[in-house]
This record gives sequence, C-alpha cells and structure tokens, in this order.
Amino acid sequence: MLIELLLAATFLSALWVFVASDETAPKLAAWLSLVPLGLSLYMWTQFDAAGNGLLAGSEIAFETQIDWFQFGQYTLQYHVGVDGVSFPLVVLVTVLTTLAIISSWTPIDERQSQFYGLMLLIEMALLGVFTSLDFFLWFIFWEAVLIPMYFLIAVWGGPRRKYAGAKFLLYTNLGSLVMFVGLFMLVLGLGDSLTQLSLPAIAQGLQAGELSRPVFGLAGADLRAVAFLLLFLGFAVKVPVVPFHTWLPDAHVQAPSPVSVILAGVLLKMGTYALLRFNFTMLADVATSSPAAEIIAAVGVVSVIYGAMLALAQRDLKRIVAYSSISSMGYVIVGLVAFTPHGMSGATFQMVSHGLISGLLFMSVGVLYNATHTRMVGDMGGLADKMPLTAWIFVAGSFAYMGLPLMSGFVAEVLIFIGAFDSTVVAGAPVFTAIAMFGIVIVAGYLLWAMQRAIFGPFELETDYDIEPAPVHDVAPLAVLLGLIILLGIQPDLVYEAIQDAIGPVLELNSVFGGELR
Repeated sequence: MLIELLLAATFLSALWVFVASDETAPKLAAWLSLVPLGLSLYMWTQFDAAGNGLLAGSEIAFETQIDWFQFGQYTLQYHVGVDGVSFPLVVLVTVLTTLAIISSWTPIDERQSQFYGLMLLIEMALLGVFTSLDFFLWFIFWEAVLIPMYFLIAVWGGPRRKYAGAKFLLYTNLGSLVMFVGLFMLVLGLGDSLTQLSLPAIAQGLQAGELSRPVFGLAGADLRAVAFLLLFLGFAVKVPVVPFHTWLPDAHVQAPSPVSVILAGVLLKMGTYALLRFNFTMLADVATSSPAAEIIAAVGVVSVIYGAMLALAQRDLKRIVAYSSISSMGYVIVGLVAFTPHGMSGATFQMVSHGLISGLLFMSVGVLYNATHTRMVGDMGGLADKMPLTAWIFVAGSFAYMGLPLMSGFVAEVLIFIGAFDSTVVAGAPVFTAIAMFGIVIVAGYLLWAMQRAIFGPFELETDYDIEPAPVHDVAPLAVLLGLIILLGIQPDLVYEAIQDAIGPVLELNSVFGGELR
C-alpha cells in the first residue's frame, strides 16, 4: 500500500496548502513535500522487482490490483506498481518538486497558497502517470497533469502567459486524442481475448499475437502499424520532437522558473516514458521493422541537431535552455530505437539525468533573473563577481549538459552512443550516431557563448539596485541538484542497474521478432 500512501499524502498535502494562508503556504508546502520525497526514498531502499512490469514472467514492486467497475466486456481496475523503468522517474518527481517549491520562495509573491497547492497537485498527477498499470487510470492521471500546469503558466507566467498556456493545452490535448485513438485500435483489435484494460494484459495479448479483429478495415500487421504511428505522433507532442516542438519554448519562457523545472525535468519525460512503454515494448515488432526504425532514428537525429541549432540562435538565456531540452530528448529517441542494452537503458538513464540537469539550469536562470531582472545574454556580464556561487553552479550545470566526465550527462550520452552505434535494427546506425554526436559540438558552442557573455567578463548591466549574492534558500536547491548530478556521474549503478533489469525483457521480446540481442 506504499504507492497509495504516496499518492494520498501528496494529494492531501495539496488540499492543505490550498486552504492555508499566503503567508504560511511557501514553507508549509516545502515541509509537506518532504513526506512523498522521504517515502519514495524509503521505497527505493525496499525496491526488489525483477524484469519489466508489462511483460510476462516479471515482478512488479509495490503492486496493488483491485477491480474498479465494469465497462462493457472490460473490467477497469485500480492497478498500480513500479519497475526499474518507472521507479527512477517516481523518485525524480519527488526530488524536483521539493526543490522547485523551495526555489519558488523568492519569485512567487502573490496567490501563494494556490500556486503551491497546484505544484503539489501536479506532483500527485505525475506520480500517478508513472505508477499506473491500468490504461483508464493511467489516462486519468495523464490528462490531470495538464490542468495544474496550464494554470501555473497562465496565471503566474510572463506577459504572454495566456497565449503560452493555451498553446500548451491545445497541443498536448490534440496529442492525447491521437494517442487515445491509437491505443483503442489495439484494444478493439484484441477482441474477446482482452477482458481488462490492464497495460500488462494489453502488452501480453499483443505479444501473443491475439490482434485478430479488424478495426476500421485494418487487421494484423496493418493495424499494428497504424496504431504505432498514432501512438508515436501522440507521444511525440509531449516529448516534444521536431516538428511538434513549437509549444515548448513559449511555455518555458512564459512560465515561472520553478514551473519550468517541473515542465522540463519531469513532464517531458511523460512522452519518452510512454514511447518506451507503448511503442517500444507493446509494438516492438513495428519499431524494429524497416523503414520504421530508420525513420524514428532520423526523427531523433533531426531533433538533436535542429534543437541545438535553434538554441544557438537565441539570446534569451531561458529560451536557450528550453531548446536544449528538445535536443536532449532527441538523444532519448536515438537510444530507444537502437534496441540494444546500452542504447535503451542509456535512453532511460538520460530521462533521469536530463531531469536533474535541466532542472538545475532552469533554476539557475531563475535565480539570476531574480537578481538582475533580465534573461537577455547581451544585457548581462560579470555575474561571476556579483553572484559567484550561483554563477559557478550554472557553469557546472552547463558542463554537465555538454557531457563532462564524472557527471550524469556524460554517462547517459556515452551509453546512448555506444548502444546506438552497435544497433542491428537501424540500417546505417553508425551514420545516425555520428550525426547525433555532432550535436554535442553545437551544445558546447551555445552554452560556452552564453557563459562567456553572462557570467564572465566585465559587469555591464545598468541597474538602479545592487546585485547581491542569492539567498541561501535559492542556492541550496542548486547545490543539491549539482550533487545528485555528480553522484550519478560517479555511481550510475544507483539507478542504471534497475533500469537494465527492466529493459532486458524488452530486448528478449525484440529477439522474438528477429532482432539480435546484444
């Protein structure tokens, strides 16, 4: 019942903060967020699942399965549990939420009880996404994430906050609709063999070849291919990959920096997590077929290079970090489609690593903005002298994004490159990998340029107030994130071993469809 306790504690904390006064809400939310954080860390010490939670012969940790109600021939269930793919993301949610709440103390000075209540509410919805094993329950949490995120952008954001919030909601809702159609094509195609909407039941039914009923005139391989495409398109919006990325920079620039931490650090991982669960596990035969594998690899590479080039052209520091996320998520796509142990496991590790690094950079930009009231690189300069600790943590986070050794970004990217280069699924895999690797050069270019202009050199910002070092409650979350990035860079097996254990059965499933298990 630990997952139920985790969800309930977060939801009740959100309700408590909603009714609290604005004066007490910031610190109350921070203290209450420690409950799910502490509980998730305790659960990590007790985690002993083996295998992938969607596939036969695997164990699911902290599983609860209770019949909910009947919907036609399907029994809808309250079914939750975690494995080595989902549980690191659960811990990531609780860590980033606590740190984002603390980093909100300086910039958020109005309607505080509502802001912090929504932050805890989105934490609860995100936890539900990564723990749900029934499609109906999972979809409820999936859509529930959108509501608090919309209000966090549209109410507390910048001058164009309503436009950015509406664009975010429109894009992601359309993506959800397309994804929903694709999934239910599979459910209907499984016919009478499927009596519940459990994700393991759907995955194992597809694995057993029970997709026998025609849907919209499609059957067999054609049905699998069309459903795969719809699912991929729906999740690609959430990732986002090029060309579905245009909502992301607007949302990041207008959102308060602590909200950007949650948006980039966790919400984007919903898309890559869903791709791994649905497209690359349930429909692995389609993902490994030609030309589908090559097209997916090309999408990933284009996202890497195009996202990095767009970042290179920006002058707003927050916009630079926003476009960097598109590039980083492209690496995840390249790793997933490789269907090798290090490729898929490295892509999953990248989800965690990018969550920490992007959270650190967005939080650092927020602290710099609190002091300077500008995010334009050309207006800054010499901040290393005025705010030395914040500036140097930002530099360290930038190097982590570039893949500096002994940091988590280096581990994630090396694993992806090794796995992608060895892929036997993608024709021309070494070429795709080499082009993707060039993205690191572009990343280094724009981050080094931004650091040189904003952090070093003479102080050029003309202000009517003094620039002083950031307060402890602003710097402490940055230090914690940097410590975690270094920790996973030195000891990646803290999460990588569990990830590999959950990826192994997916690769064995791929070998059934003619792929080579490496």
